[in-house]
Amino acid sequence: MYKKVLVPVDGSDASQQGLSEAIKLAKGFGATLRLVHVVNEFIMETGYAPALHHQRLIDTIRDAGRKVLAEAESTVRKAGVEFESELVETIGGRASDAIVEQAKQWPADLIVMGTHGRRGLSRLAMGSDAEMVLRMSSVPLLMIRSSERG
Repeated sequence: MYKKVLVPVDGSDASQQGLSEAIKLAKGFGATLRLVHVVNEFIMETGYAPALHHQRLIDTIRDAGRKVLAEAESTVRKAGVEFESELVETIGGRASDAIVEQAKQWPADLIVMGTHGRRGLSRLAMGSDAEMVLRMSSVPLLMIRSSERG
């Protein structure tokens, strides 16, 4: 049924729980996972900081993204599941846009994504990439709610 499962990872507890569920599905269906981490390079206006500091910040964010992917890869490798991974770099835009685009391009049969399950003011302030993926994606989405309260 599901042969290609896209799994966005960001290093959070919610993301880890989503990855764990995706591994179970991959084992059950003989699916391949595609681990995706989105790096947004439009995090600060360069006019406020010298270009050298801006570049160092971007490099630090990329390195952190690579570390998140490496940890997820290690988890999947230990589980014996076939996978590939992608560090997606975007300038501006939302992570949800990049996730939906990756699901189309690959093409995924399913997206498995952890969510913090925020409600009320914290949801308004923090937004929800999972909710935006749900609204925009034509690919089925399985959202795994974190046991941590965000």
